[in-house]
Amino acid sequence: MSGFEDTGGKPLPRLQPDTRDAGAKPGADPAPAPGTGAPEKPAPRSAEKSTPRSKAAVPSHAGHRQRLRARFIEGGPDALPDYELLEMVLFRAIPRRDTKPLAKALIAHFGSFNEVITAPVDRLTEVTGVSEGVATELKLIQAAALRLAKSAVMDRPAISSWSALVDYCSAAMAYETTEQFRVLFLDRKNVLIADEIQSRGTIDHTPVYPREVIKRALELGASAIILVHNHPSGDPSPSRADVEMTKKIEDAAKPLGVAVHDHLVIGKGQHASLRQLGLL
Repeated sequence: MSGFEDTGGKPLPRLQPDTRDAGAKPGADPAPAPGTGAPEKPAPRSAEKSTPRSKAAVPSHAGHRQRLRARFIEGGPDALPDYELLEMVLFRAIPRRDTKPLAKALIAHFGSFNEVITAPVDRLTEVTGVSEGVATELKLIQAAALRLAKSAVMDRPAISSWSALVDYCSAAMAYETTEQFRVLFLDRKNVLIADEIQSRGTIDHTPVYPREVIKRALELGASAIILVHNHPSGDPSPSRADVEMTKKIEDAAKPLGVAVHDHLVIGKGQHASLRQLGLL
C-alpha cells in the first residue's frame, strides 16, 4: 500500500514550483516576481542632522570702525587725532579694507589733515594705495568745507563777520602750493557780493594788474574791495612787493570811488593784515 492518500480515483492537482527566496523567514511577505514593476521602498533618512553653514567671518577692522564712530559721536572731531579722522573719511572710499595704514601714510607724507585734503590730486596719487576714488573722496571733503565756510560770509557784512571771512580765505588758500591773488567785492553796505580769483602764479609770485581789478569792481558795482593773496611758504609776512602793489591798486581805485579796505596775506595757520600793520 502506497503512502499517498486515496483521492477516490481523481487525478492529483499539478504542483506549482515554489518561487520564494529560500533564505526568507517563515511568515515573511514573498518577494515580488521579477518584471512586475513593484516600486522599491525608499531608504530611511539618516537621523543625523546636517551641519549648519558657518557664518561669514567678520573683518578684523569692523570692530575698530565701530569704536571710531562711537568716539566721534560722543566726543566730536576733537576726540580724534588727524589720522583717525582721516580714517573715517576713507571708510566710504575703501569699504572692505583697514584704512588706518593709508591714513597714517598720508599724514606722514603731507603733514596734517588739512594738507592732505587740500593736496592736488596728482600729488595724492603719488602715495601708494591712493586710487582715483580715494582722491575724489578727499577732494569732496575739501569742497564741502569750502562751501560751508563761504556760506558764512557771502551776502553778509564783511566787517561784522571778519573772523569768518579770514577763516574762509584760510580754508581756500592756506595750503595752495602756488600763489593766488583774489579780490572780495563789497557793496555800499560792505556786504560781500563776489569773490573771484584774479590770477595764479608760481610758488613765490603772481602777476597783478591794477586796471583789471578796478575794471571788474566797476562791472560788479562794488563800492569797496578786499585784496587777498597767499604765501605758499607759510609765512604771511608781507613783502615790499606786496605793499607796493597794494598802493598802486589803492591809487587807481580812489578816483573812481572804490575803497580798498584791506589786503590780507594768508599763511599756514596764520595771516597778516596790511591795515592792521599800518601799511595801508
